[in-house]
Amino acid sequence: MASHSRLITRHRIGAAFALLWLFFLAVAPGGAQDDNTVLVLEIEGPVTPAMAGYFERGIEQASQEDASAVVIVLDTPGGSVDVTLDIVQTFRSAEVPVIVYVAPAGAQAASAGSVITAAAHAAGMAPDTVIGAAAPVDSSGADIDETLFLKITEDLKATMRNLTARRGEEAVALAEAMIEEARAVTATEALEVGFIDAVASDVDDLLQQVDGLTLTVNERTFTLDTGDAVQQPLPTNTIESLLHALANPLLIGLLLTLGVQAILIEISNPGGWVAGFIGVLALGSALYGLGTLPANYLGLGLLVVAFVLLVLEVKTPTTGALGVAGAVTLLAGLLVLFNSPGTPEFARISIFGAATISVVTAAFFLFLVGKVLQAQSRQAATGAEGMLGAKGSARAAFEAADPEAKRFRGTVLVHGEIWQAVSDKPIQDGEPVLIQGAEGFTLQVSRFE
Repeated sequence: MASHSRLITRHRIGAAFALLWLFFLAVAPGGAQDDNTVLVLEIEGPVTPAMAGYFERGIEQASQEDASAVVIVLDTPGGSVDVTLDIVQTFRSAEVPVIVYVAPAGAQAASAGSVITAAAHAAGMAPDTVIGAAAPVDSSGADIDETLFLKITEDLKATMRNLTARRGEEAVALAEAMIEEARAVTATEALEVGFIDAVASDVDDLLQQVDGLTLTVNERTFTLDTGDAVQQPLPTNTIESLLHALANPLLIGLLLTLGVQAILIEISNPGGWVAGFIGVLALGSALYGLGTLPANYLGLGLLVVAFVLLVLEVKTPTTGALGVAGAVTLLAGLLVLFNSPGTPEFARISIFGAATISVVTAAFFLFLVGKVLQAQSRQAATGAEGMLGAKGSARAAFEAADPEAKRFRGTVLVHGEIWQAVSDKPIQDGEPVLIQGAEGFTLQVSRFE
C-alpha cells in the first residue's frame, strides 16, 4: 500500500508540473503574438549587390514565417541603377508587404534610395531626413552624354511613374522631378504630396501610423495589422556585412595596393604561398568593391604604372627619382579612379586618404622589395663562395707550383676545415691568410698583415 501511495504522489507532482509549464507558455511574453510579427531589416551605405541579397533574404524569411510585413530601415546615398532595379523587382514580387523607413534623423534616401522607397508598398521617413536627387550618372562616375542620358532618364521616369501612380499626380510629379531635375525634398514635403505614408519618430511610431492601411501586394489586397505587431530584428549576416563594407573607396584603395605588393613579393621570392594567397584575396575583394562603385578604370592603369616605377627604383637605383614618380603616380591613380567629374560623394576618396595610402605604400613597398633583393644578392654562407673575406692560417709552408715561382700552393685551415689554396707569394707554416677568391674547390689566399 505504501508503494502504491508513493506512485500516486509522483503522478500528482508530475501533473502539477505539467500544468505549471502550460501556464508559463500561455503567459510568456510574445506567446500570444507570434502570428503578428514584423521583420525589421536595417542597413546603411551605398546600394550594393549585398544590400539586394539582404533584402531578398529578409522578404523570403518573412514569407516563410507568415510575417505581417517587412520593415526596412534605410539610410543610403544611392548606388548602382542595375542593383536598384533588381531590388524593385524583389519588392514587387514579394508575398508580404514591404515598408521602407528612411531613418534615423539626418538619414537620406538619395538617388537610387528614392527609387527603392517608391517601390515599397508603404513608406515612411523620420523627421529631418531627405529623399530625392536621383539624376543618373554612368558607371565611371562621369556625366553621361546627352543621348544616353535622355534614354536612361526617360526609362527611370517611367519606372517612377509606375511606382507612384497609386499615390496621385503630385507624387508622380515629384518622382519625375527627382530623376529629371535631381530634386530632393524633406520628409514633411514628401508627406504633403503623398510620396510617403508617414513621418514617424521611430519604428514603433511608424507601425502605429500605417496600421489599417490597405495595400496591393503582388495583385492581392492586404490590410496592414501592425499596431500590436512584435518586431523581430533580422541583421545582416557575416558575408553580407563584409561584401557591403567593400563599397568603400578608401578600403578599396588599401586592398589594391596591398594585393599588388603581396603578389610582387611572391613573384620576387617564390616558394611560399602566404603572400600570394593574401595578394589574390586582396585584389579579388578590391575588384568586387570596384564593381559596386562608379569608378574610372583609367585610374587602374595609373596604379599599374606606379608599381612599375617603384620596382624600377629598387632594381636600378636613381637616388629616389623613380620612387617619387611612383608615389605621385599612385596618388594620381587613386584620385582618377574615384574622383572623376560627376562621381557621387559616397564614391569619392579624400585627398588626404589617397596621399596617406600613396606615401605609406611607396615606403613599405620599397622597404620590402629592397629586403628581398638584398637577400637574393647576399653572399653565400656555405661552400667556397661563403669564405670570401674570411681569415684562416696556413697548415704548412706553401711550395712553388711552377718553375718560374709565380704561384705557390699549399693548404689552409678556415672555419675548422682544411682547403687547398694558392697564393702569388710564399706563405710560411702557421701564418695568417685572407681568403680573396675561389677556383672550384681551391681557395685564392694572400698573407694577412
